[in-house]
Amino acid sequence: MLVTDDIQALSSAVSGPVALPDSPEFAAETFAFNAGTVHRPDVVLGAENAQDVATGVKWAAARRLPVAVQSTGHGANFAIDGGLLITTRRLQDLQIDPDKRTARVGAGVKWRSVLEASVPQGLIPLHGSSTDVGVVGYTLGGGLPVLGRAHGFAAEQVRSMELVTADGVSRRIDAETEAELFALMCGGKGNFGIVTALEFNLFPLGDFYGGAIFYPGADADSILAAFREWLPTLPDQASPSISLLRLPDMEFVPPPLRNQFVVHLRFAFPGNREDGDPLLAPMRAVSAPLMDTVGPMDYLDVDQIHMDPMDPLPYMEGGVLLKDFGEKAVAALLELAGQDSGCPLIMIEVRPLGGALAKGRALADAVSGRDAAFLLFLVGINAPPAAEASHASMRGILAAMAPHSTGSTLVNFHGEPGDEADRARAWSPAVYERMRAAKATYDPGNLLRFGHAITGVSSAT
Repeated sequence: MLVTDDIQALSSAVSGPVALPDSPEFAAETFAFNAGTVHRPDVVLGAENAQDVATGVKWAAARRLPVAVQSTGHGANFAIDGGLLITTRRLQDLQIDPDKRTARVGAGVKWRSVLEASVPQGLIPLHGSSTDVGVVGYTLGGGLPVLGRAHGFAAEQVRSMELVTADGVSRRIDAETEAELFALMCGGKGNFGIVTALEFNLFPLGDFYGGAIFYPGADADSILAAFREWLPTLPDQASPSISLLRLPDMEFVPPPLRNQFVVHLRFAFPGNREDGDPLLAPMRAVSAPLMDTVGPMDYLDVDQIHMDPMDPLPYMEGGVLLKDFGEKAVAALLELAGQDSGCPLIMIEVRPLGGALAKGRALADAVSGRDAAFLLFLVGINAPPAAEASHASMRGILAAMAPHSTGSTLVNFHGEPGDEADRARAWSPAVYERMRAAKATYDPGNLLRFGHAITGVSSAT
């Protein structure tokens, strides 16, 4: 049990604020973008710098308190109960090197800030569907980019990182310095330390063609059939995805789409209209779109492709990797999530993988999913009265799609982690065993045990 002297010892040793559950700033410090997850740590430290992180870890280890970390809380699928929560949102260092085509960011930086600094210099990072997401958590989980089929996973582009391991030691690691730890952190979701800074490669920005097409949900059957036939005709440079959306009657939804069931086709392509229009033509001929925004795009408007919510919501997630999305898979999905299914989920998304996502890089990492053809991702509202129905629907859809699944997940799209066997599905068996051995080496006391965490075992057992 923490006493006043413990809290004073932490407060006097760090630059950032320290808050207890009865402190007025506690709610703001612990708030996650996933508003359905309420963290209740014993104490929260708002780290101002990497030294604060190291000090906080040492303080917690001395008192045998578990440690959690949060920046934006977009991936907060698991409530933190007890222990020390270190928030890294104040670590806002951001440097772009246009000659080396690299970025170095602190742990609190969001992708939007990187874009605003890199795009004017003709460079882009491998961000995901929303640029409101934090760079570090997204990348440590592999990072599935908007242009993933063209460039691969974001974790493949990490050059180095600075982190604090469970012993409170600050380390700078890369493919040559502590290579195994570096490899496992790139896709291992931070199981071995708290990252305070990340350096990664950027890509040249040329023409960009992208946007969204919204179709009536009543035509979902024919649209998904056309989507399956269209995919093999696309070059690897094209990155499409498709989702079934049940949109609320809320202000953030465009008026033509409010309170409707729609099919949402997303398209991202590093090219111009002359190349992009012919690629998209077969899908433009399907149904009668309610809205079509695809065309040449200012890359700073890239959030308009997926149109992810920008305000916090109480949500639940679940995902699985698919080996196919053929006629039987589509039929199984539409039976549970089609026009007349009564499905309560707000989004059911299918993202084709392949292309550069299947190739990997020469350097070792812990990224999964390269052997899969698609990602199926489900989102529901995690608040009464919808929560119970959303949980049941999610379980039913995942069960129905099991015959088409690889049995694995991507850690960033896994949803709430279950038991050890469930958590292990985010990595290949070989990588998972390497991670367990590394956990025993770098965090033998299991200090970092929140979120999608694993337990360690020595390689000799």
